[in-house]
Amino acid sequence: MPNQPEGVIKELKSGKYAPVYFLQGEEPYFIDQITSYIEENTIPEHEKGFNQIIMYGKDATMNTVLTNARRFPMMAERQVVIVKEAQNLPDLGKEAGDNLLINYLSNPLPSTILVFAHKYKLLDGRKALAKELDKKAVLVKSAKVPEYKLSPWIDAYLKSKSFTIEPKACQIIAESIGNNLEVLTNEIDKMLINFSEPVQINSNHIQQFIGINKDYNNFELTKALSFRDILKANKIIHYFSQNPKSNPLIPIIALLYLHFSRLLLVHANKSQGERELAGKLKVNPYFMKEYMIASKNYPLGKVIDNIGYLKEADLRSKGIDANGMNESEILKELVFKLMH
Repeated sequence: MPNQPEGVIKELKSGKYAPVYFLQGEEPYFIDQITSYIEENTIPEHEKGFNQIIMYGKDATMNTVLTNARRFPMMAERQVVIVKEAQNLPDLGKEAGDNLLINYLSNPLPSTILVFAHKYKLLDGRKALAKELDKKAVLVKSAKVPEYKLSPWIDAYLKSKSFTIEPKACQIIAESIGNNLEVLTNEIDKMLINFSEPVQINSNHIQQFIGINKDYNNFELTKALSFRDILKANKIIHYFSQNPKSNPLIPIIALLYLHFSRLLLVHANKSQGERELAGKLKVNPYFMKEYMIASKNYPLGKVIDNIGYLKEADLRSKGIDANGMNESEILKELVFKLMH
């Protein structure tokens, strides 16, 4: 079974290295994190000139990679061979290339750390190579963090740097930036360099250092919809229309779809307490008051209608039956339908 990225990083930091790492998946952040750690920390700087080889998939073949992997280190304990963009290896996934790697896995050179950074896709798990990697190498599946897990992930990331964050501020970041972890961590890190010591991050910090308006953002839009605050919702979508590049339509529709899907769960589980409901909705209990009010403002039939309007807007955002409407017009019509 594939390893979790966090567990692999923990093992590396404790000084435990494996002969072969195959890092694959849709989320490049974890692949880059593990690759960078191995590249920077497994051998001393003065040994890297002779004992660290960085290759790129499009410029190599499996035979070239494994020839280097079988080379003994020069006057050192180990060598590192890293194949970046390994998904571009021309013979990976083909019988000849796969068999070469399978043969190497049966007897890898203990003094070599061989790393394949295979981004954006997975090997076919039904084939022999994937099965052998699972048995004889460190096989890592780097999956996208689901939207509903993003806030806890941000909270944990900040705690790892000795910072804390208010629930509202955490949700603003999650809903405004989304789950591209490279972009997300870059924005957070740029914010954190402004502090000489750890603090609790709030929405003012986010507006000041990341540039997400604390009053006009995706989080505030969903809140305005929950409370059926028509004036506030219209102010937000007007602000969005003035800044369309910073507020693209498709992520907003996805977020609103998640919001109303959660309201379906509230209606289906009315007998449960707020803490139990928070677990079903996969949200911080801090936000349950808003969901309970929203469930009163939007009866079950209206929630079902709204999910239909969201699907309609999604199709229009992709040019289907858009009738020449731009993104701002689609959003304006959508919010009107959702609230009326």
